[in-house]
Amino acid sequence: MPNIPRHILPVIVFAQFAGTSLWFAGNAVVDDLIAELNLLEMFVGFITMAVQSGFIIGTLVFAFVNLADRFSPVKVFLICSLAGSLANLAAIWSSNFTEIMFARLATGFFLAGIYPVGMKIASDWHKEGLGKALGYLVGALVLGTAFPHLLKYTGSSFSWHSVIIGTSILASLGGILLFLTVKDGPHHTKNSTSGIQLKAIWELFKAPNFRAAAFGYFGHMWELYTFWAFVPIMLGYYLSTNNIESVDVSFWSFIIIGIGGIGCAIGGHLSLGNRSKRVSIISLIVSGVCCLWIPFSFSAPFVLFLLLMLVWGLFVIPDSPQFSTMVAQSSPALYVATGLTIVNSLGFALTIVSIQLVNLMWSATSNPMVFLIMLIGPVLGLMSISRYRYKTTG
Repeated sequence: MPNIPRHILPVIVFAQFAGTSLWFAGNAVVDDLIAELNLLEMFVGFITMAVQSGFIIGTLVFAFVNLADRFSPVKVFLICSLAGSLANLAAIWSSNFTEIMFARLATGFFLAGIYPVGMKIASDWHKEGLGKALGYLVGALVLGTAFPHLLKYTGSSFSWHSVIIGTSILASLGGILLFLTVKDGPHHTKNSTSGIQLKAIWELFKAPNFRAAAFGYFGHMWELYTFWAFVPIMLGYYLSTNNIESVDVSFWSFIIIGIGGIGCAIGGHLSLGNRSKRVSIISLIVSGVCCLWIPFSFSAPFVLFLLLMLVWGLFVIPDSPQFSTMVAQSSPALYVATGLTIVNSLGFALTIVSIQLVNLMWSATSNPMVFLIMLIGPVLGLMSISRYRYKTTG
């Protein structure tokens, strides 16, 4: 096993955090966008859908041309970080619904060269202990996702433009730092095959372990981004129905989403010794129970409601890096990036369905029972990952 320089994982983690801060930059300022562009309140679902759709398109393109397996993933990460930052900035000059949707769609497209490619870079450096490495990496994604809410809170006296500009600068710096200090890992296997790799995708899904990990991930994704998108909505609904004005939604949105980064780091350590499956099962069970209880918690004391949201935020994400670990370990060496990317793409396609379903039902009823729709994900995820089998024990 090659000696890995100490700076490699911290730099990859920081670059992932910086790049993925672009993801929810629009959501953090959605109230300002609604007011400034005279949009409907349900725009929160559409702006999230735009990013997810762009990400899906990007991951499909990257997977079909085998981009990160054919070229240097570090260079792909740099280009997409810079391009994604520019697309993010385009939101500032958007003057209507269509323009802001295209800006967020383009941002999502280039995120396809940041999130899954970051995991590819980590897997090229960490053949052993990949679950731990990806635990830190997805923890960085969580903090990146939550970070715009923190910017919104700390810069509440500034224009919403500061959130967009701040995340774009951060993402660019992350890509540049990674490019300057990290090379392609020793386990990177260059695949010179060109063209659309439909056969490779078909072969990947024929493997039972790949299917079990992939469909477990799909169940996890059904819940995850819907929860993250609706954290501010759930907080706002609780505060309004209980006549509480002293609690800042942006601050607690950052804490509830960001605490998942701690969960990812802990889950990464617990996954050592072929325990990725166990970590995934525990995460799905606890987050599923939280989802089951949330509709009945809006009349509970604020401390109990907040505790439930924090537990949910802590357990909703640690299974993500472990599913990715199992997907990577179930993929042939030449198609690790393709496997990770296509699974990401299909998983994010499901988030559009779940987000829009909850969004439409919430807009029509404002009934907390609609959040039970998210419970479908953990249930189906548990059914699928139970079929995953390790070739060796340890």
